[in-house]
Amino acid sequence: MNSKQQKFFTLLVLLCAIHSTYAGPLTYAACQTACNLGRDSCYALAGFVSGTVFVGLAPPAILACNAVQGFCIASCAGLLSAPIP
Repeated sequence: MNSKQQKFFTLLVLLCAIHSTYAGPLTYAACQTACNLGRDSCYALAGFVSGTVFVGLAPPAILACNAVQGFCIASCAGLLSAPIP
């Protein structure tokens, strides 16, 4: 096999491999990051800082932000195993 044939064969194998790859974990991580940034923005709009500790009951705005973040992260779960060529 000459050099030109080897390059063509290598390219063919790579193209076949790319078609069957899964980018699910990468898109899952990006989705979770977007959810976390959304929660931080929600906290900021409510006048709070993400990561602070409340003694007693948390304000309703914080609970609402956390609920939306939980729904967002749950919706990301399908991306973990989805094939994305």
